[in-house]
Amino acid sequence: MKPKTALATALLITLGLAGPAQADEREQLELVRQTTLNLIKLLVQQKVLTQEAADQLIHQAEATAKAEVAKKEQLAGGANVVRVPYIPETVKNEIQDNIKQQVLAQAKTERWGEPDAYPSWLHRFTWYGDIRLRYQRNIFPSGNTPLATLQAYGPTSLVTDSTVDQNLTRVRARLGAKIQVSDNVLANVRFATGNLTTPVSTNQTEGMSGNYQTVLDLAYLQATPYSWLKLTGGRFENPFFHTDLVWAPDLKFDGFAGHAEYWPTQRLKGFVTAGVFPLQFVNPSDLVQAKDKWLYGLQGGLDWYFADESKATLAAALYDYRHVEGVPNSSIGSHVYDASALQFRQKGNSVMFINYPGDPTLYGLASKFRELNLTGRVDIGSFDPVHVVLTGDYVRNVGFSRSDILARTGQDIAPQVNGYLGKIAVGIPKIQYAGDWQTYIAYKYLERDAVLDAFAEPDFHLGGTDAKGYILGGSYGVARNTWLNLKWLSADQISGPPLSIDVLQLDLNSRF
Repeated sequence: MKPKTALATALLITLGLAGPAQADEREQLELVRQTTLNLIKLLVQQKVLTQEAADQLIHQAEATAKAEVAKKEQLAGGANVVRVPYIPETVKNEIQDNIKQQVLAQAKTERWGEPDAYPSWLHRFTWYGDIRLRYQRNIFPSGNTPLATLQAYGPTSLVTDSTVDQNLTRVRARLGAKIQVSDNVLANVRFATGNLTTPVSTNQTEGMSGNYQTVLDLAYLQATPYSWLKLTGGRFENPFFHTDLVWAPDLKFDGFAGHAEYWPTQRLKGFVTAGVFPLQFVNPSDLVQAKDKWLYGLQGGLDWYFADESKATLAAALYDYRHVEGVPNSSIGSHVYDASALQFRQKGNSVMFINYPGDPTLYGLASKFRELNLTGRVDIGSFDPVHVVLTGDYVRNVGFSRSDILARTGQDIAPQVNGYLGKIAVGIPKIQYAGDWQTYIAYKYLERDAVLDAFAEPDFHLGGTDAKGYILGGSYGVARNTWLNLKWLSADQISGPPLSIDVLQLDLNSRF
């Protein structure tokens, strides 16, 4: 029953019975009448009803009641008969309770009297976002190889500077919504600054000569058919337990992933994550013989939970790339394998010539990539809220084959296929309030063909592989969900022409 209908019913009962009745009955009905009028008055005060609408409602109820009384008198022959209707007390109570429950239920559903009320379906939305302002200085120490020489050298051909320092201001803004479609289905959509040319960063370099670009950063559905199983499809965050040794922090995964958990004891959890991810679609034809590029990932691990807020995690993963290696064209003018070149690269991986000598230069990856990754982390919470977190990560490209590269490309390339990272962090794990702090130091060593350079972290050595060095950083909360971050990254080339790059970053972060 609608609110106005319920109120009209209450008034009809009240005003219709308030006429010919005994004294005690009149007293009871007057109580009902005053209660109803007070309810209307409250709705007017809460701005659910206007005063005009309330007056009209009362007037309508009075008119209806008078009409009912006149009708009954006419049926009685117009005699001066005093009719005293008998309404049992239980019936009166039931009528009042029904009206009360109907009105209250409707008021709760439609959020009467609440300012800025909005439809109930919007309650399934959870909005979130963050903004990061960054000053970045890229420093190129003396002794670096000149840019022209580097660009003539295949593995570093994508370098755009080697001697002149750079000062940049950047912004990253993200806004998203999580939608609880049903009890076990979640949708997530997020927009971010960035551009279509790089998958590893959503930074926007500031400059008043143009407008910012916006990209669809996340778009996925996640189903939880059982409490221990999650299935995700679309574009989503990295589903694997990882560090930035193998994966760029802002990299998103396209495709499908599943994550399962098993608790043999209250303090031990096992987990398995698997996924299939398309990298590049190639439309095959007589003139295009390259194949689609895919990534298959599988990871298994254990979490140990301790009584003092401490936790240890160990995981092993295999990331198997398919058809990312270049295939040479067999003759001048043939371009059937041009699409075997990866669409996006940074720098570092060994490369080969796809085009036949005499054609324009086109580089492809020399090696296949099948990365074995071991990752461990110990979070010591004995000093909670201050934590000491120790992280170790190791990766090896077991897909590298010197003989295969020689047979396919004619190049004899020595294997440089290992990478490792060690990190110590001390402080509050997640900065939330003013005064929260964290500091950390890390060392990273990533050989030329240890991982796919396209998806490596873009700040260390300004992206790619074939780099070693250390990272120092710290964060400090200046307000709720607002903090400063200072980071220094110093990296040198491992092999090839000398190229050292130091990066200083000062960030102001805020999330909501």
